[in-house]
Amino acid sequence: MVDHRHYDTILAPVITEKATLLSEHGQVVFKVAVTATKPEIKAAIEALFKVKVRGVNTIRVEGKSKRFRGIPGKRADYKKAVVTLEDGHSIDITTGL
Repeated sequence: MVDHRHYDTILAPVITEKATLLSEHGQVVFKVAVTATKPEIKAAIEALFKVKVRGVNTIRVEGKSKRFRGIPGKRADYKKAVVTLEDGHSIDITTGL
């Protein structure tokens, strides 16, 4: 059953060269809420995409310190989740939800 919390947990797919290489091994990378836990991420992916998840690994990314027009600032922190799917399951992230 899809819950509104699932949409708050999964923010966006990560589409990079490294994430594309992982998709060949049955893994998909998503940007998730910083407060999301591994069981919450697993439940959200299974409910939204109707697939079976084998495991979830998370990475907390610290925001970089940058300068914008000479004024120092900081990018926002975020969390990534590498979701490993069971054999025979796949997610096409180009179609969206």
